[in-house]
Amino acid sequence: MVKIKEGFKGERLISLPEELLVSYRWEPLISNLFVRKIGFFPRVKYHFVQKDKGCDYAMLIYCTEGKGWYRILGKQYAVEMNQYIIIPPGIPYSFGAEEEDPWTIYWLHFQGKLQDQFLPSHPVPETILPNEYSRLQDRLRLFEEIYSSFSMGYIKEYMIYSSMCLYNFLASFIYLEQFRHIMIPSQKEYPFTARVIHYMRENIQHNLTLSELAAYFKYSPSHFSTLFQEETGVSPINYFIRLKIQKACEYIELSNMKLNEIATLLGFEDAAYFSRTFTKVMGSAPSKYRKKETGI
Repeated sequence: MVKIKEGFKGERLISLPEELLVSYRWEPLISNLFVRKIGFFPRVKYHFVQKDKGCDYAMLIYCTEGKGWYRILGKQYAVEMNQYIIIPPGIPYSFGAEEEDPWTIYWLHFQGKLQDQFLPSHPVPETILPNEYSRLQDRLRLFEEIYSSFSMGYIKEYMIYSSMCLYNFLASFIYLEQFRHIMIPSQKEYPFTARVIHYMRENIQHNLTLSELAAYFKYSPSHFSTLFQEETGVSPINYFIRLKIQKACEYIELSNMKLNEIATLLGFEDAAYFSRTFTKVMGSAPSKYRKKETGI
């Protein structure tokens, strides 16, 4: 069986030299909790990592699509879409992607004097499902903020900022109820269409069908589509596509990600199809849009 640790198509990852990280451990705003390495792996078939002696850092793995597994303390656990694990330091482990439906994961290594405060009490994967009150995209925005700041980590102030953001990011998993609380208004304040649009945004990286949307909100596909279109003037799937392109514009303008990386993040398996869809909605190709809006 093929086993690969890194080097996948579409992957993004950043690490800093160990010597630099050691020097940062004397900094009060870094030493308590800091990132060691961070990355995003999309649909990584044959992904496999084994640490027979464990590591001196903890690792968070957040699966947003597909399936994987991990083995720790003599037991193996399945990891599925919308689940996460935090692997503690000092314990042997291994993990990998399922071959038939390989996972897409956001991951990071973290370390510091307070790292034990963010470790789970059990090794079982935790589930975070998208719903009309969830904040999955807020969590992923936090990840991108950490990723961007950590990429500038040779400058101490950026490393400090990535450490500050890391508290919030880890808390969004461990203190899920508190993280979501801000999104739970009364039903009067949060009508049907607003709940649907929020749910679409939370699933922006997936390819939801009309049937899946309708089933979640407990309507027949035809009735759901009629209700949504009456309030928005647009079919649910067309609206969902527009949201994807809106998010693509945000990535194009505010990040250095390559266009194919953006396509992958938004669930477009074919970069050419992404380009055609973007052009149809925005009136110009993604590359021309980037040049126009950023001058790059």
